[in-house]
Amino acid sequence: MRPIEISPSVLPADFARLGDEIAALEAAGCDRIHWDVMDGVFVPNLTIGPDVVKSCRPFADIAFEAHLMVVNADEMAPLYVDAGCEVVMVHAEACTHLHRSLDNIQKLGAKSGVVLNPHTPADTIQHVLDVTDHVLIMTVNPGFGGQTYIPLVSKIETVKQMVDTGGHDIDIEVDGGINAETIKECAVAGANVFVSGSALFCYDDRAAGVAELKGNAETARP
Repeated sequence: MRPIEISPSVLPADFARLGDEIAALEAAGCDRIHWDVMDGVFVPNLTIGPDVVKSCRPFADIAFEAHLMVVNADEMAPLYVDAGCEVVMVHAEACTHLHRSLDNIQKLGAKSGVVLNPHTPADTIQHVLDVTDHVLIMTVNPGFGGQTYIPLVSKIETVKQMVDTGGHDIDIEVDGGINAETIKECAVAGANVFVSGSALFCYDDRAAGVAELKGNAETARP
């Protein structure tokens, strides 16, 4: 069974002291740092460039994952690998040649991830699982933090079944509205990595927040 991991989005962080915020998240027990990269085209907002990520890399030893919400993922992926991201995730909806995009990320020496928007069917990725290390299922529409969770349990279950049936070595991750309650049903459905932004940053004691999220997921899953 794959370990439960918490990967906080840094969107709610204090960007004036981003390095310190990331160090604090690692100290609180987070397993990864989730960078929401938005280009203002694929999604409305504009967020974090590779130079910002690179400047923060010395502040933590845990993995960095870049979630590329961009239209030109093939051009952007090498920049985020160079910035220190061990995982680079691209949207199925934005990549014309998805298999090639994922394969290229792996050839760069990073782990590849494919992201599905809420409306995108799970079977869209059935034929790219051989070049995928992560599947990220969006449980909100991408582009904004703090949105209301969309329950997509059956979709998570379908992805889990595809991964298990094919014998693939893949993490299943969910992103959007994940808190101490919604994390439970996602864990039951088969997810093992959870992006939590606004909910985690609401805790005065971040370590307690991470512990609660992990504990709830571990207790809930089969």
